[in-house]
Formats: sequence, structure tokens, C-alpha cells
Amino acid sequence: SMVNSAEQIVPQNTQLVQVHPIPGSLILDIAYGTPQNFTGQVIYTNPHCFIHQVAFDKLMRAVELTRAAGFQIKLFDAFRPQEAQEKLWSICPDPRYVADPAKGSLHSRGIAVDLTLTDAQGNDLDMGTPFDDFTDQSHQGCATISQEAQRNRFILNGIMQMAGFTTIQYEWWHFNGEDPSLYPLLKDQDAPLPMMG
Repeated sequence: SMVNSAEQIVPQNTQLVQVHPIPGSLILDIAYGTPQNFTGQVIYTNPHCFIHQVAFDKLMRAVELTRAAGFQIKLFDAFRPQEAQEKLWSICPDPRYVADPAKGSLHSRGIAVDLTLTDAQGNDLDMGTPFDDFTDQSHQGCATISQEAQRNRFILNGIMQMAGFTTIQYEWWHFNGEDPSLYPLLKDQDAPLPMMG
């Protein structure tokens, strides 16, 4: 049955791979490794970046498409340990913007990314709001942002969807890579290297 095949898939889905910067193509700006995030706190004391191999392959496809369009990807977050999700939830228990740890974030399953586009020099494109700006202006399809920001979001969405990611309603920067039912929630100890120290 489908259920059994899904259960057989799960054990291999705990393998996270490390994401490294690619000069001129992929910038890592791990927001929770600094106080420059909505909590004002350092969440990852060791801000490595990990993701499942299947989502990594899609991310590399997105990098290739982005480079072909003359831009770079700036990645803010990928795998987020369950412990980090609990910390974020304690600070912002709003399910529109932070997944309830009881249900689990797709970040904690290692299959989601938070990112934006930069120009070739690494300057952020105008997306209408900053990353992790929990307002209506951050919602997909918000028509009240500037024309430039609207166009930039369409470019970002087009690239990410072409690479196999899906969008979510409330955050222009968040993209899901895989079916969450096949990927268990992972803790810091499941990462190849500790992130939370």
C-alpha cells in the first residue's frame, strides 16, 4: 500500500547535506546565526546550512536559473532544528509566520528554504519588505507593493517554481521543496554538525 512505501522511504530522508556559498551565485546570510532577525537573538550559535539532498538538487537548479538571469540567490535559512523552531514559537506564536512546533515547520524537516535575489554584485533586490517582515505586505500576491518589488517577486517565484519549489501564502521568501509527509521532524543532533551549540 501507499502507506507502507512511504514508511520505507522515511529512514533515508534523515540525510542532510551541507550547503556552501558559491562565489557569484549563492550567498549564505544565515539570519538566525546573527541577532539580525525578528527575535533580535542569535538562535544558531554554529550557523551551518543544511538541507535534504532532494531539495539541495532543486536549490542548485534554482541557482543555475538565477545566474542565467544575471542575479544571485541569497539564502537566509534552510534546515532549522526543532529546538530552534520551539524558540521562535516562544517569541512569535503566530501560526501565519511561525509554524507551531507541535505540527513542525517544513524547515525542521529539512525541505524548505528562505531566500531572496540579489543583483550580480550581491545587493538585495527590492521585494517590498525585508525577510521575516510579518505584515500583509509580505503575503504572496500583495498588490500594494511597488511595481519594481512586484516584478522582482514574480522573477523569484518563477525561478523557484521552475526549479520545483512551491510558494506559501504569507511569506514571499519561503519555498517548500518536497512532500512534508515523507520527511520527519529533525533535531539539532540529526544535523551533520551541531547548529545550536
